[in-house]
Amino acid sequence: MAARRRLALLSTVLLLVPVGCADEDGQGRQEGGGDGGTSSPERTAERVMADMDRDEKIGQLFVPTVSGTTPEENSDLISEYHPGGLIYFPENLTDTGQIAELSNGLQELAEDSGAGVPLLLGVDQEQGTVARLPVGTRFPDAMAVGATRSTDHAAALAGTTADELAALGITMDYAPVADVNVDPDNPVIGIRSFGSDPELVGRMAAAQARAFQEGGVAPVVKHFPGHGDTDVDSHTGLPTVDVSRETWEERDLPPFRQAVDAGADAVMTAHVLTPGLDGSGEPATLSPELVSGVLRDELGYDGVVTTDALNMDGVRQTHGDGEIAVRALEAGADQLLMPPDLETAATAVRDAVEEGRISQKRLDTSVRRVLTLKAERGLYDAEPVDPEAAEETLGSEEHRAAARDLAEDAVTLLRNEDGTLPLEEGDTVHVTGRGAEEIGARLAEAGIERADTAADADTVVVGTADARDDTQQRRRVTAAVESGTPVVVVAQATPYSLAEFDGVEGYLATYSDVGVSRTAAARALTGEVNPSGKLPVGVPGADAGYGDGQGL
Repeated sequence: MAARRRLALLSTVLLLVPVGCADEDGQGRQEGGGDGGTSSPERTAERVMADMDRDEKIGQLFVPTVSGTTPEENSDLISEYHPGGLIYFPENLTDTGQIAELSNGLQELAEDSGAGVPLLLGVDQEQGTVARLPVGTRFPDAMAVGATRSTDHAAALAGTTADELAALGITMDYAPVADVNVDPDNPVIGIRSFGSDPELVGRMAAAQARAFQEGGVAPVVKHFPGHGDTDVDSHTGLPTVDVSRETWEERDLPPFRQAVDAGADAVMTAHVLTPGLDGSGEPATLSPELVSGVLRDELGYDGVVTTDALNMDGVRQTHGDGEIAVRALEAGADQLLMPPDLETAATAVRDAVEEGRISQKRLDTSVRRVLTLKAERGLYDAEPVDPEAAEETLGSEEHRAAARDLAEDAVTLLRNEDGTLPLEEGDTVHVTGRGAEEIGARLAEAGIERADTAADADTVVVGTADARDDTQQRRRVTAAVESGTPVVVVAQATPYSLAEFDGVEGYLATYSDVGVSRTAAARALTGEVNPSGKLPVGVPGADAGYGDGQGL
């Protein structure tokens, strides 16, 4: 029976449902909102749950990956498993109309299946490096936002992204990143983080969480308890954050506390070991001490907790895929993201419920949270999205202007010896490295002549992206310096490579290699943009000891 029809039929049970339904620990989410303005999200969740059988409830705990590019390719998955949500990846997406129709079709399948509960359709659209959509406005990475120091820019990124996702029928974004990046060798966070200052990261993450929710999209704050101090990628291994509880509370906890205080809809757990917080030897995703103990009890968080993807190696070190699903729920998770074998995971959870390892009360607690979130985001009353309206929304001039403004305010000038910058009309420049064509084309538009070699130029501009870890990029910069022509580096990822390039006359950081960031860099090179950004991280080993907050 469809969700909306069922709500009407079940309205008579409203008086039987207690207000502010409590969880196992007696705590409940605050009332507010409701379906059609007639009921609180909590009461809506109770009415929906009253009509669900055990398997339909178990299904709400899972968020598998969408199959193919059409709704029909997901028909069996939805009818058999009744998932609480689905997640999109680039292979599922082609253009605006197709994405909108896919979302509509998936929701129709969910409405006609089992209990008829709508789906949370999610995507990793952090912007910058992690942006799964092939359409829409492209913003710079989070570290660029941190360089602006502006919560207005943070909110503009999230609000604009939410507008575009909602127009496509996407109702959950696995963003923002609340990790404090303090390890220059971090292979997986880096510019996805707002910076290395916990207070700055917290302000930006909270601002984005609020803006996503105001735009009708559920944000997922990640990766609790923090993934910023690792040199291992949890996609391919199990990282260890080996710090004391005191250090963690001072450095990694504040952004998550601010996000919780801001009422963030969901929090994602990390596949990291934290021996200073939990001696179980389990990654945080499987740790009751961290999820139920710290996040739930100490921080008082009662929203949805989702795991990071369960197909990642970081969580598959010591247990089978079915046991991982059960242990994540025992730890306190509500949704299990991307299990590598959905049948194995669902069977294991079903067996755990039948055997009493997971109590009916524990199952209902998580289902209630998921259903409440769906009510809070208006999913039960949602109409199909309009593909034509989506075409007008995505990439609108207003949205593109917001991305340009952010990119320009983020550009940070960290070195400018002998007045090398700005370049002037009539100067000749040799542009090489990352983004050379885009940057060079924009310089040409400003009247800067292109030179084929460094020897023929007044200035050499070398584009880099994490050159600190790339021998070929470092050699390119070294060759430019050895030409004797003044060299300006445009760093389009983390700024840590500054310490490697003592011999360059100029150094600009954009913290992103998206188009608007490269255009902003070119405009800063010519003086059209005042590079007003400030370092959101410290640069260890740099000749001038560049610290957080510096910039010329």
